[in-house]
Amino acid sequence: MSKRNTQSAKTAARERLRVEREKQAKKDKAKRQLVVAGAIVGVLAIGAGAGYLIMQAGEPDYWKAAAKDTLVKPANSSGENGTTVVIGEDSAKKTLKLYEDPRCPACASFEQGLGSTIEKDVKDGKYKVQFIGATFLDKSLSGEGSRNALSALGAALNVSPEAFLTYKSQLYSAKYHPQESKDTFKEDSYLIEVADQVKELKGNKEFQKNVKEGTYDRWALEMAKTFDKNKDEVTGTPALVMDGKKVTGANGQGSPGSVEEYNAAIDQALKG
Repeated sequence: MSKRNTQSAKTAARERLRVEREKQAKKDKAKRQLVVAGAIVGVLAIGAGAGYLIMQAGEPDYWKAAAKDTLVKPANSSGENGTTVVIGEDSAKKTLKLYEDPRCPACASFEQGLGSTIEKDVKDGKYKVQFIGATFLDKSLSGEGSRNALSALGAALNVSPEAFLTYKSQLYSAKYHPQESKDTFKEDSYLIEVADQVKELKGNKEFQKNVKEGTYDRWALEMAKTFDKNKDEVTGTPALVMDGKKVTGANGQGSPGSVEEYNAAIDQALKG
């Protein structure tokens, strides 16, 4: 269970209700002196107010509060707020920016088709990869899965760049990536289940603790701002950029759709 539903949070909610009920009880005592009609109206208002309080206690605006939490930067990150995530050999001269949203179905298709090619290129020192995470689907579809998964990716990055890449690949895999309309990634237990497919993360208590407690929730929000304020004119995902220029498929619009298209586009960008 994530810290969005910890015992302390529930206790705080119950305490707010207790204080509110005490205040309401005092009002009730005064209202009993009113005429019967007025008392009935008062009781109805009290019931509505209590129902609203219970609803609010059960649905705290967690992410607004997380935005004010102390920022914890994952290991293996750099730059302002730790939102620069670059993976690859120091000898690689160029960097490929990769923009992705965890809930994005197009990103899942892209990763399933080209993820292994990119990982091999990075391992071979062909170029580095800079990951920029987005969470706009949480707003357009409602939910918190993109933010929660991005936070979990921060926890994986804190373990190692390799764990980060492998975990990202598993999150986008055909087996574990949910339908766009389903907010499955909001569940910490599911994110940990997926992480158990990664050698460095399986049974990793520190990783699991960081996911459950939302250690990198504030970092995820800062990363999302990096996407929102990007200067590459990227508005959707997946998107690839090298030297300020978008790397696209043969149609010159979207991302490459095949290994052949990708290799051709990257080779051209590297010459660039």
